[in-house]
Amino acid sequence: MKIIPHTKLHLLLALLGVFMFNACRDFKVEPSRPLVREFDSNVYLRWNDVFLRLDRYAVGYRPGPVPNALGYLGFAAYEAVAPGMPDYNSLANLYPQLAMPKFNENLDYHWPTVINEVYYYMMTRFFFHMEIRYPDLYGQIAVTRDLLNTQYANEASPEVIARSKQRGIEVAMAFYEWSRSDDAAHNAFLNPQPPYNAPSGPGYWEPTVPDFVHALFPFWGQVRTFALSENEQLARPPIPYSENPQSLFYTQAMEVYKTVNLINKPNKTPDEEKIAYEQRWLAEFWSDDILGLTFSPPARLVAVANQVAELERINLEEAAELYAKMGMALKDISVGIWQSKYVYNLERPVSYIRRVISKTYPEAANWLPILNNPVDGFYGVTPAFPAYPSGHSGFGGAGAKILSSMFEYNSKHPGTYTLVDKCHLGRVEFRSEPRTLASFNDLARENAYSRIPLGVHFRMDCDEGIRMGEVAAQRILELPWKK
Repeated sequence: MKIIPHTKLHLLLALLGVFMFNACRDFKVEPSRPLVREFDSNVYLRWNDVFLRLDRYAVGYRPGPVPNALGYLGFAAYEAVAPGMPDYNSLANLYPQLAMPKFNENLDYHWPTVINEVYYYMMTRFFFHMEIRYPDLYGQIAVTRDLLNTQYANEASPEVIARSKQRGIEVAMAFYEWSRSDDAAHNAFLNPQPPYNAPSGPGYWEPTVPDFVHALFPFWGQVRTFALSENEQLARPPIPYSENPQSLFYTQAMEVYKTVNLINKPNKTPDEEKIAYEQRWLAEFWSDDILGLTFSPPARLVAVANQVAELERINLEEAAELYAKMGMALKDISVGIWQSKYVYNLERPVSYIRRVISKTYPEAANWLPILNNPVDGFYGVTPAFPAYPSGHSGFGGAGAKILSSMFEYNSKHPGTYTLVDKCHLGRVEFRSEPRTLASFNDLARENAYSRIPLGVHFRMDCDEGIRMGEVAAQRILELPWKK
């Protein structure tokens, strides 16, 4: 029988359909695996909130152990989820002492659960000393983990959640063991004032009035860094010491003396009142010096980053990058600043003003900064380490550069980023209303300058601190984050 052309075509299509049906029975379409960027950044915001609350009361944590913890936490969380970030590299191979666990690329993970376990594991170890003294506060670590786990239980299968928890714990263990191998940093908060033979004589640092606290963390400069090279860990030499009224050193001391005096002046003109009001606000707003009152100066940059992260609604991938870079930069600059402080051992303004300026202005013999400690009842205090360079300025310079690299001069913000900083909204101990910052550069410079009206730093301390902080951040930014 003759088959007409149309019948041939129908028969061919039928045979093709049978073939395709049988082939499809043997071929399974794999669902796309969840990526880190598909989740929001809430897990970071929750844990950073807990960190800031612990940091406020963590005895022995200021200034070095705070950024040390932030550095390892941020880096560990990033590495734990990096396999779910296809555009990013793992950096673990840059650090031979870091023994990372294996990762199975053929399995699914719930990435917020991974980060949740990283933070829980490491924070219980970084803050273990608070369990007895502040049990309710320390208990927030476990409470936060459990609340998030309850939320995440509905977002993936029990098998995926269990696997994700294990991934977080294994990475956290690896990073914590790595941190323990750094003898200069590990548990240094238990002995923040080891014996230290400071040089003596005019121009050298000594414990300051009124509390005369001994040197804090004189050997923090021996702590290892993530990216800041050894030769970049030493500040440029300060202005040569001089007691000559015509010298630049004397001039910078007079700037501190006159600025604080204007703030304290009893009978001001309207113009003076306006300037003094702004200067005091600036000094107190950025201080964060007092344990038990606010979070610490390095943690302040995380508090700022949290505000930006919430405003920009960044995803989990962006948050992993942000807090890794921020923590690592803050940790590195803490090493560089404290290395330099105890190499130069430059005295604080209060010592110079009371000893030298008082020769011309006798009333300066009893001069004090405006930094008060309502927790301990001391007034006119100065942080217990040498002046040069400024730690506040270093942290601000590093943190601001990291923030700028991610949130300024891009498609969403072609120029600078304007932020209304609400870090201290609602505080009653000082003027806590928000301050508007036109850029992250403004943040760094305002934070640094605030140390002059507070009375605790010379201008050169602030300038060099910012410079070093920006270098430390740049070295972190130069790591091979992207593929």
